Amino acid sequence: QVQLVESGGGLVQAGGSLRLSCAASGRAFRIKTMGWYRQTPGKQRELVATITSTATTTYADSVKGRFTISRDNAKNTVYLQMNSLEPEETAVYYCHVVLWGTIVTMGGDYWGQGTQVTVSS
Repeated sequence: QVQLVESGGGLVQAGGSLRLSCAASGRAFRIKTMGWYRQTPGKQRELVATITSTATTTYADSVKGRFTISRDNAKNTVYLQMNSLEPEETAVYYCHVVLWGTIVTMGGDYWGQGTQVTVSS
């Protein structure tokens, strides 16, 4: 019932910046939380940042002060501004959405396809 479309990934030099976007679309849904996770082959997927519909945010300790998550509820879109990127942060970044249950829909969560972020040294 929900599709997530991510954009903004790419190749960036160490110390550079990228801004990721994720737009949710569908019918009869209400978003509880939107967030970003990242994963590299052979590693566990890890939380980067999340934001609720009331703008409460959570960040991984490793990105605090460098990354900023924000959202536009009217557009059902979440953004991740990433500054001072490090090569160790090369990964596929996934958008994640948690939905409230409604009269006509079940609560649940959805993952985007992912967007590659590569940070060169």
